[in-house]
Amino acid sequence: MSHTLGIRQAQKQRTRQALLDAALGLLEEQSLSSLGLREVTRAVGVAPTAFYRHFRSIADLGVALVEEALSSLHPMVRTTVSTTDDSTQRITRAVELIARHVDAHPAHVRFIARERHGGVQPVREALRQQLARFGQEVKVELAKDPEAAAWSDDDLLMLAGLYVDRMLSTASLFLEALESSEQERERVARVAERQMRLISIGRRYWQD
Repeated sequence: MSHTLGIRQAQKQRTRQALLDAALGLLEEQSLSSLGLREVTRAVGVAPTAFYRHFRSIADLGVALVEEALSSLHPMVRTTVSTTDDSTQRITRAVELIARHVDAHPAHVRFIARERHGGVQPVREALRQQLARFGQEVKVELAKDPEAAAWSDDDLLMLAGLYVDRMLSTASLFLEALESSEQERERVARVAERQMRLISIGRRYWQD
């Protein structure tokens, strides 16, 4: 009996993942607000009623895509802002990690870039919560820096937000340059590093 339940559970998980993958593929060319439930189930080859065994709505599926796209990035972001290296090394590492992530997961990056300000409120809220969590995690790492000794929590959180916003913008720029020449990708990397260095320099002279 337990073996049968295990098989059914595995099949259910495969169907759920197939729905997520199909939606992500369809969202390459459109926004979530225009995506139809039947469009997704047709791509997977299941009946529309099967959709509701996994998601309450297209918005609910979108929230699951946010989780899939961003939840695994928390360790990477914490590593990026780790205080074990100086600020220049940190910035170079951050840009390299972002470029590699975009190369490996362009559809997820495109989805996040489009839906961050899109028309589906639960997805916007899920993104806001994930980015707020990133901000808190970056703040914790920045607070370990000796430079942060005199900083208030609010100012550290503001600084963390600047870094998170810059990482998102850099990912979008790498996405746009995905099919471009190596020279263009190097230019994007240089600009991103300069922008983050500007934040880092400003940090040294900030007085609330």
